[in-house]
Amino acid sequence: MNKSIKNLLVLIVFLSGFYLTAQLFNYSTADDPAAKTTNSEYMSRYNVYALQTPDKMRFGREKVPLDRWDVKEALDRELLVNTYWQSQTMLFLKRANRYFPIIEPILKDHDIPEDFKYLALIESGFLPTIKSPVGAVGIWQFMSGTAKDYGLEISTEIDERYNIEKSTIAACKYFRKSYEKYGSWTLVAASYNAGRRFLDKQLKLQNAGNYYDLLLGEETGRYVYRILAIKLIMERPADFGFRFRKSDLYPNIPTQKVKINSAVKDFALFAKKHGVNYKILKNFNPWLRKPYLTNKYKKEYEITLPAKGYINFAFSDYKIRDGSVPKK
Repeated sequence: MNKSIKNLLVLIVFLSGFYLTAQLFNYSTADDPAAKTTNSEYMSRYNVYALQTPDKMRFGREKVPLDRWDVKEALDRELLVNTYWQSQTMLFLKRANRYFPIIEPILKDHDIPEDFKYLALIESGFLPTIKSPVGAVGIWQFMSGTAKDYGLEISTEIDERYNIEKSTIAACKYFRKSYEKYGSWTLVAASYNAGRRFLDKQLKLQNAGNYYDLLLGEETGRYVYRILAIKLIMERPADFGFRFRKSDLYPNIPTQKVKINSAVKDFALFAKKHGVNYKILKNFNPWLRKPYLTNKYKKEYEITLPAKGYINFAFSDYKIRDGSVPKK
């Protein structure tokens, strides 16, 4: 068939479909005054707002150059994306209430800026068992090789990338080493996403000295701005339309540590012995990758369990209060 004739037929089909759709819409509203009124009221109430970007802010104790149009627009993009992806960002706010209290003291102990807690949030959404298509796991999304370099144990039975405390310590070690190299917390964050080797290559190739001057690929080019956007939203959620009660946030449940230095034949029985079920045991210890532990070398491990008095903790016990876990 002649190409011009094919194009003409495609155009005719498209216009016919458009005409029929328009006629159906006109029929449904013209012959139904209630539908027309509802549509008008809906459109008058539905609004999407542009967002106010700040004139100044800091990341990791460093000034963000928001006087530059390219920086301002890049931040504006991430603010819009994360504000209007309401379900995900609301889940971020809820989960952060549980995990920030675990992460913040570790960052402080290693003299890492507290802003890096937002890096963990955008890496994993605070889903401790998440695994990326390329094999990065845990809230810090460590690859196997990097995790081992920073002291995390990985075997068929144990994967400490899923251990929140230990993986946070490993992340702090990575950040500290990167800071010794770059002297910039912003470049430290970028290197965590892209890798030091790639970042070094781009800094040299582009004769640049900071993140904001670099032309990078889509993911790393947006990475720091996404952290900045999440920081702004998390610090002032109501300014971006997120409204909730403290009791709507997920509680940080007090825990206790049970030390073991021998094999465990059945973690389901182990859980029952300590007053919880296997599901709760795994929820607090996703780094246990098998329902047993051979522990050939008698290494000492710490199993995390709800603290005494919180084993049968009900959400209703928490919900009626101000968002903090009640003392028992």
